[in-house]
Amino acid sequence: MNTPQATALDAVRIGIVSVSDRASSGVYEDKGLPALKEWLTRALKNSIQFEARLIPDEQAAISAALIELVDAGCALVLTTGGTGPAPRDVTPEATLAVAHKPMPGFGEQMRQISLRFVPTAILSRQCAVIRDQSLIINLPGQPKSIQETLEGLRSATGESIVPGIFAAVPYCVDLIGGPYLETNDEVCKAFRPKSAMRPARP
Repeated sequence: MNTPQATALDAVRIGIVSVSDRASSGVYEDKGLPALKEWLTRALKNSIQFEARLIPDEQAAISAALIELVDAGCALVLTTGGTGPAPRDVTPEATLAVAHKPMPGFGEQMRQISLRFVPTAILSRQCAVIRDQSLIINLPGQPKSIQETLEGLRSATGESIVPGIFAAVPYCVDLIGGPYLETNDEVCKAFRPKSAMRPARP
């Protein structure tokens, strides 16, 4: 009698968006897109097709890019930049404008992580939303902060001190009908109820 084989990993399309007037105009090199790509490649076992966008701090352009990426089949869209209180920081407004459901817990946890380092973390306005079958998350602008908020904080012995937000992303994507994301536990261990787990691959 044949035993059931574990399902092969789903391929996933992920949108990554860096929002910056100066980087998009060539004043300096963008560091957000490389940081997002590097971390996601380490964190996920899935085959990833990236859809990258580098755009200025213009609300209409940001919203249009998010809609385009969702319509292109990106199950997950991560943005970096434009989340502070300055007049040109409009990424949260652009994100909320295309939302079907807000997901406030992501922003709350990101600020909790960043507050471990700087009191000005309360000025950040990162948010997350669902549009159709896609999860859109605003991340901080600095590569170090991107990693910290996604991955969480660990002690010197590797024990988790504060969970990163990405631990909740795979199950959220499950619930909205997206692909099954499998993480590398040494980078970020995803949490799912036992009933939502697929059999481990041989």
